Amino acid sequence: MLSQAKRENDSRIQMEKFGLEAIPNELKKTSFFEYFILQLAFSVNSGNFLVPALAVLTGGLSFYAAILSTVLGVAAAFLLVSLLSLPGANNGLPAQYAIRSILGTNVARFIASPIRTITSLYWFCVQTIGGTIVFIELIHEITGLKFSFTPIAMIFAVIMGLLALYGFETVKKAVKWFLPVLITGQIVLLIFFIRYQSTNETLTSLSNQDWNYQNFFLFASIAFVQYVSGVSASSDMARYAKSAKIAFWGLFTGNTFGFFMTALLAAFSASLLGEWNPFVGAVAISHSIPFTALILLCSMVSMISINMNNAYTGGFSLLNTFHGIGRIKSSIIFGLAAVGLSLFPVLIEEAQTFISYLGAFIIPVSAVIVIDFLYIQKASLSEELLSRVLNNRYPINFYALWAMLIGSIIYLIFPKNASPGFVSFFVTGLVYFCIHIIGKRKKRL
Repeated sequence: MLSQAKRENDSRIQMEKFGLEAIPNELKKTSFFEYFILQLAFSVNSGNFLVPALAVLTGGLSFYAAILSTVLGVAAAFLLVSLLSLPGANNGLPAQYAIRSILGTNVARFIASPIRTITSLYWFCVQTIGGTIVFIELIHEITGLKFSFTPIAMIFAVIMGLLALYGFETVKKAVKWFLPVLITGQIVLLIFFIRYQSTNETLTSLSNQDWNYQNFFLFASIAFVQYVSGVSASSDMARYAKSAKIAFWGLFTGNTFGFFMTALLAAFSASLLGEWNPFVGAVAISHSIPFTALILLCSMVSMISINMNNAYTGGFSLLNTFHGIGRIKSSIIFGLAAVGLSLFPVLIEEAQTFISYLGAFIIPVSAVIVIDFLYIQKASLSEELLSRVLNNRYPINFYALWAMLIGSIIYLIFPKNASPGFVSFFVTGLVYFCIHIIGKRKKRL
């Protein structure tokens, strides 16, 4: 099996040293509750408000329909994401290394890992840019001061990159420190919206739109596509789980409940205020400095939480491509790139274009990973297969390449209003499954 890295104990600094090698069993100590609060902390952030809010603002869905639609789509995605955490929990392997046994070593290193790295890098930058804009607006609301974007974005990006550099235990501890602020902020924000709604609206006004089933399905599929790409990263966090069951249920329940809270706040803000970001919308009408200060703190903590995850998984993806540099160097390189790109707000201004092109690659890859692991490998990586990967005897899965190519083409040519990501995911999965079955029968003849 894979060799285990030596632990370096330093009384001053505890930095994660493990790279692509398996985590020793004695370090697998993370509980269900710890995974639950980790995922809960990662969920409520400005980037995740967008889809539920747009379901109301552009999809014409009611408050209740928007929540139900997006939560159903997300729950389906998180079910797959949680199942793909099993290689991490069972084998102690990071996601991108485990994916070598699915796509082949070369495909995983030079196609899947760069795509995952770029995806993590992009979302890190989007969260940083969006969080910086919110910070500047709320500070101006409290103090009247107007800060420059660039230095604030740089400071945030450096802090988040450094926290992720220190590794999983640091991320876990930081989230525990942040949790009281996050929970308090969310409860206060929810109470604010409920009181505002009861004062200015009737309860039935939140459901007065017609149930447009086409848009209901559309936004469920958009939510599914936005989060299913997590299948290529979920093993990174699950490596330290006490058991596979703990990792699965901790990730699934934490992610799903966290998104429910996200959708609830976003749908309230969109329905009552016409604003997609509840942090910004609530502050705009509250005119309370203590309330604004709490929301500011909550929004910053939520941004830092999710970006520690983006930087942590992005560093592992980069390491899988350039495995000779080690985890620490790969994290530093990722962090430097993240800091630099976070200074360009155009990444948010042209978000639709960037997300579209990212989706054309990450969605077909995700579909192949899901079908191969769940249906072909029966949700378990065999010792024989891992040995082939370790000895570089499984370089390319050509069936996967063909299916991914077909899926990317479908994504790019399908109409944007027909959820091309959702169609691409299922067509890619079906094509890959069929190609694999046909290939298996030919080998028997």
